[in-house]
Amino acid sequence: MYHWEGDDLLMSLRVTPRASVDSLEPEDSVMRARIKAPPVDGKANQYLRKFLARQFGVAQSRVVIEKGETSRNKLVRICNPHRLPDGFSPA
Repeated sequence: MYHWEGDDLLMSLRVTPRASVDSLEPEDSVMRARIKAPPVDGKANQYLRKFLARQFGVAQSRVVIEKGETSRNKLVRICNPHRLPDGFSPA
């Protein structure tokens, strides 16, 4: 689901675009990210970065999609998050 690599948080995400509300919650072996943006012309990825940046208290540039740019399944790195949303533990 997620693990720490130094000060960075690496997460396996399953993204659902065109959701009615934005949310981030654990589901089986991945985190589920539901976002309002459509999966058109990279808009969902851009929106996902912005959404995760707000959730973790970092600049948008510190949210990196490492794998799955064109897939619903993504590996995302949050560089040195300032806060953790509900469902995350620091260890």
